[in-house]
Amino acid sequence: MPMDLANYLKRTLAIAQAGKVYGKDVYDQERYCELEKITFDMLSSISGQDQRFVQNFFAEEKGYPTPKVDVRAFIRHESSVLLVQDKKSKEWSLPGGYAEVGFSPKENIIKEVKEETGLLVKVETLSQLIDTDKMNDGNKPIQYYKLIFTCSVVSGTIHQTDDLGEISKVDFFSIHELPKLSTRRTTKEQLLSLMKNNHNLKLD
Repeated sequence: MPMDLANYLKRTLAIAQAGKVYGKDVYDQERYCELEKITFDMLSSISGQDQRFVQNFFAEEKGYPTPKVDVRAFIRHESSVLLVQDKKSKEWSLPGGYAEVGFSPKENIIKEVKEETGLLVKVETLSQLIDTDKMNDGNKPIQYYKLIFTCSVVSGTIHQTDDLGEISKVDFFSIHELPKLSTRRTTKEQLLSLMKNNHNLKLD
């Protein structure tokens, strides 16, 4: 799906869903529902996905549509970076995930790293803030802001078990020999930028 068209459809869907929440007139409600259905039809047709799949994908989006927040931890050891492997896709990314309600961004990333890797970390700085709509690594039906924090290990040891929930493996990788990355979560360009900014390492 062309990125411009995908963004237009996401914006149209957001307007329809916001109207369903805040629209008061019964006829306006009918129009917003129709606009939402038309947008689902277009997303289904263009993506090749079943319409029910498309509707279910957005089913959890309640209330006023707003970008999600994704928090990630950049933890390095010399020229290596800590990555986690997704159990389903077998692809790797920086530890982290969607921020949970009730926790600050800093608290969220400490919690995520502990759960996924077994390590207790200290947050040093917010190193990157990325709008995923500006990334050219694939179409994303939902916009979100990615906060990447540089962290240092305080204590703990890396999990040595396969029972890690959504994570199957945890390991350090050389920036020059990265595994297959989950590019909607972490890209090589992000890692190179993080490494350059946080370590005096020649990467060329």
